[in-house]
Amino acid sequence: MPLHEGMEKESLNFNQLCTFESFEEVWNHYGYKSVFQDVIEREFSRIKGITYLDHAGTTLYPESLVREFYQDICTNVYGNPHSHNPSSRLTHDTVEHVRYRILQHFNTTPDEYSVIFTSGSTAALKLVAESFPWRPPTAAEPASQFCYLTDNHTSVVGIRGVISALGVVSLPVSPEEIEARAKDVDQSEGLGALLVRNDTAALLRKTYFGGGTAAAYLAGDNYYVPASNMSSRFEDGTVSFLDIIALNHSFDSLHTLTGGMDKIQLHTFGLTRYTYMLLSSLCHGNGQPVAQIYSDSEFENPSTQGAILNFNLMDCHGQMIGYSQVDKLASLFNIHLRTGCFCNTGACQLFLGITNQVVKSNLQAGHVCGDNIDLVDGRPTGSVRVSFGYMSTFQDCQNFLNFVADCFVEKPVKVDQDKLDRLKSNTSSKGSSQCLLTMLTNGKPDHIDEREHASTDLVVNQRGGKAITKDAKSHEKAQTLTNIYIYPIKSCAAFEVTDWPVGALGLLHDRGWMVVNGNRVCLNQKREPRLCLIHPQIYLPSNTLLLQASGMNAICVPLKNHSEPPQSHRVCQNMVCGDRVETVDCGDEAASWLSEFLGQPCRLIRQSPDFSRDMKKGHEKEVSSTALSLVNEAQYLIVNRASVDLLQRHITNRQESSDDHQPLDTQTLISRFRANLVISGKEPFEEDDWSHLIIGNTHFQVAGRCGRCQMIGVDQSTGAKTKEPLLSLSAYRKGKVTFGVYLVHQSLEDSNSTLSVGASVKSEMS
Repeated sequence: MPLHEGMEKESLNFNQLCTFESFEEVWNHYGYKSVFQDVIEREFSRIKGITYLDHAGTTLYPESLVREFYQDICTNVYGNPHSHNPSSRLTHDTVEHVRYRILQHFNTTPDEYSVIFTSGSTAALKLVAESFPWRPPTAAEPASQFCYLTDNHTSVVGIRGVISALGVVSLPVSPEEIEARAKDVDQSEGLGALLVRNDTAALLRKTYFGGGTAAAYLAGDNYYVPASNMSSRFEDGTVSFLDIIALNHSFDSLHTLTGGMDKIQLHTFGLTRYTYMLLSSLCHGNGQPVAQIYSDSEFENPSTQGAILNFNLMDCHGQMIGYSQVDKLASLFNIHLRTGCFCNTGACQLFLGITNQVVKSNLQAGHVCGDNIDLVDGRPTGSVRVSFGYMSTFQDCQNFLNFVADCFVEKPVKVDQDKLDRLKSNTSSKGSSQCLLTMLTNGKPDHIDEREHASTDLVVNQRGGKAITKDAKSHEKAQTLTNIYIYPIKSCAAFEVTDWPVGALGLLHDRGWMVVNGNRVCLNQKREPRLCLIHPQIYLPSNTLLLQASGMNAICVPLKNHSEPPQSHRVCQNMVCGDRVETVDCGDEAASWLSEFLGQPCRLIRQSPDFSRDMKKGHEKEVSSTALSLVNEAQYLIVNRASVDLLQRHITNRQESSDDHQPLDTQTLISRFRANLVISGKEPFEEDDWSHLIIGNTHFQVAGRCGRCQMIGVDQSTGAKTKEPLLSLSAYRKGKVTFGVYLVHQSLEDSNSTLSVGASVKSEMS
């Protein structure tokens, strides 16, 4: 989104317009019988500072539920329900009571339905697929037909994989053909259950048996009689009875906190409708709409529209903004939402206008379900989804809308008042009232300066950089290496050096260690920004790693544990960027130091010296197999000062045209990008087209550009999160947000090779 000099600032910010008072004007079913804010503070203190908007994926449990469940299992002894002792009978009776509560929840009784517990709704659907008496085609009768909606969840469509070998016909049906049934589909996971009508139960035929599903069988003969009870017949093995007991307390909590599903429906619909109204009316300063919302309705009725809003954002020129860019920025502001196609390819195709051929072409272009390839030829491959839950608040709604306005709307913020008034008039909760938002007309609509493109005195940088005059281009400076940084501990602070040895895995000891939490999951600055406040330093003469942090006594960790017997090493397996790596624990002293500073159980581990991890294939440029340390992608990351300077000017221009005052100088920006090598390049973003590089006497191959995430929003000196530089980089680069390039060294002719500040840099273009 280009910014223009002389733009007038908006007279009001969006936060002053998106208020609870305006929400109450259109919806009066907010909260439940008790003081709602007190309930939130008491039951969901763990999400303070988080805007959680992924309830369709997994909603959250209240703290009282955990306490009650804990008290239950600490007081009672629950045994295997297949036995007959007192603890087993208690389990059996409790599980049966939960079955009844489930049927009650769905407004039915045990006389009509049976409940079969499964591992999730997908497992329930798979059970039906494998147990239904599908009829293959015969001379006398045609084959069975499996009909499914084209916008069904993957778990429904996947049934055709079971029946295809039987010759059963699969018949996709569009939502328009069976609209009423489509609205009843629900695909939420967790513990799951299958509800089966008792009068149709005989249709399901069980072939596999085991763990309580048999009334009798012979081991030496093909004789088997299924259990007469429907639930027992299909629940293979021991059910997850502790989860089922927890579900009993969940029903209690639901009714205690909310009063029932009808209250939840009204509460969540109001938040969703208000979000829809403002988001669909929101415009850029030039009048272009901000969002394209995918919906069959305009959220008028809670009985036909749930608490889910699906959309894509657009820039001021009407170009789609990739959903992964929205996700990255949302994470920076602690807003948890969902992106992609949500395991629902049919609906994705319908709303995004993606043909079958385009799906196949996207696959050939490298896009698969679950990746972050959000745009192909400028067209979205998925969307953004926000969903509200029973504990969602107006502040969640407000935080999300302010996030969109602050990060994606070219100022001044404007509203399509006619559309907003029309949407407001359709609300059944209240009659007409004063306007929610006032049209902001301060500042004229801005347009691209056509003179920039008409000038014949400019040489345009085709990689997204600013235009460079011919005169400036004739005074190019020589490329040199200006800074060397190593990061001994992954995601901790940088250690700057003037010269440093090059090892087999990159700069010697770069990302040789990492911090893991109590579950041995690798911590990074996305999860724990305070990692940047830990300053590791390596002293090669003494063979030690020094750890320092404000308020803590420094400690030393040996670089290698050769003095210790091998059996004292705690070798373990950990995951880094999807790879399984073998690591060695660095001992209790380092673990205690990290745990005290970070305020959670942590341990310091290093990559095992005997373990080899290869670089993944699939980078932009083919490179030979290369060994890696605990880095994410490649041995080295390099950034160009000319690119940093250009971005810094762009950020400054944006800040001068808004109320955002977070000045970032060049050196601060460099620290955000956490590069190993910084060079003084000739022109901005020339590194995007490099194929090879020679620094001093060391030869490198370029593996590709570095895709950037919300981690560059962490201030490396304080740990605070800011929306820059990701916001400006996203706006400037458009599409895939990249900055800097990955390198691998081609060969090390000298085992004592080093890199030194001031070394010459020679680049080759691809």
